[in-house]
Amino acid sequence: MIELKHLSKVYTNGQTKVEAIRDINLTIEDGDIFGIIGLSGAGKSTLIRCINFLERPTEGQVIFDGVDLGTITHRELLKKRQSMSMIFQSFNLLSQRTALGNICYPLEISGVDKKEARERARELLKVVGLADKEKSYPVQLSGGQQQRIAIARALATNPKVLLCDEATSALDPNTTSSILELLKEINRSMGVTIIVITHEMKVIEQICNKVAVIDNSRIVEEGPVTEVFTAPKSQIAKQLILPTNQGVPEAEGFRCLRLVFDGTSAFEPIISGLSRSCDTNVNILGANTRNIDGVAYGQMLIQLPEDEAVTARIKEYLDQKNVKYKEEGLNVG
Repeated sequence: MIELKHLSKVYTNGQTKVEAIRDINLTIEDGDIFGIIGLSGAGKSTLIRCINFLERPTEGQVIFDGVDLGTITHRELLKKRQSMSMIFQSFNLLSQRTALGNICYPLEISGVDKKEARERARELLKVVGLADKEKSYPVQLSGGQQQRIAIARALATNPKVLLCDEATSALDPNTTSSILELLKEINRSMGVTIIVITHEMKVIEQICNKVAVIDNSRIVEEGPVTEVFTAPKSQIAKQLILPTNQGVPEAEGFRCLRLVFDGTSAFEPIISGLSRSCDTNVNILGANTRNIDGVAYGQMLIQLPEDEAVTARIKEYLDQKNVKYKEEGLNVG
């Protein structure tokens, strides 16, 4: 378990002070895949570096397995850090070492026998699906393969916690998805607690069971992903989860309804049901919806028919299904 209690970090440059994180309180349970999301500059990277004391907090406590990291010696801290490995956006592989050599590196630093280190490295190459790449150098690997090697290296010392700082933001969508599935499998099969720092909702949505939203250096919302995603309370969470009109165009040249799925409606075939119930065809102009634990969240823009009676039936149907909507387009102020 990791407990963050009243954690703050202030950077000072002469007379200038920058409060990177302020009064952070979080509890991350063993086995969690815990996401921390926020916009650029919100304090995410500072927070994750304070968790393993790469940055020493100005105030507050980081308690890891019952030990306050701020009260132990430097030698003891280095030992604790072996249980909290980190992977980065830029992979940070050693260019002059092969894939096998990169994975062996932390083991060599820890004094592990060379033969034993190579055996462990080969095991981890299999775990990340790159057993055939042990002799390849980073320049010979794709971005996704480099990140898999970085993950294998991070696992070399058998950590309890894996810290991921924007680990997929430099990758294309398909590669991102495969890396996230790998992390989920590592969590499941090895029991490694994973803390994910990201600005991408799709990352949280795909693998995390809990999430905290950080804004202007503070945690403004936290909880199970399904709760935060389906009923966000803070303005920044709403902005991150449902960017205004993303994937849903403005209503131009048509009389339209903008449907808003905000977690109060069940995820069911609303449009097909509407079409059958109201005996009308429905023209979808744009949509951005997602299914989060069986609940719909997102927006959809549909064209209304010219027949006022049919339009009234459509609105009545949506009211019955607890789907919020707003009329837009022609003749609407």
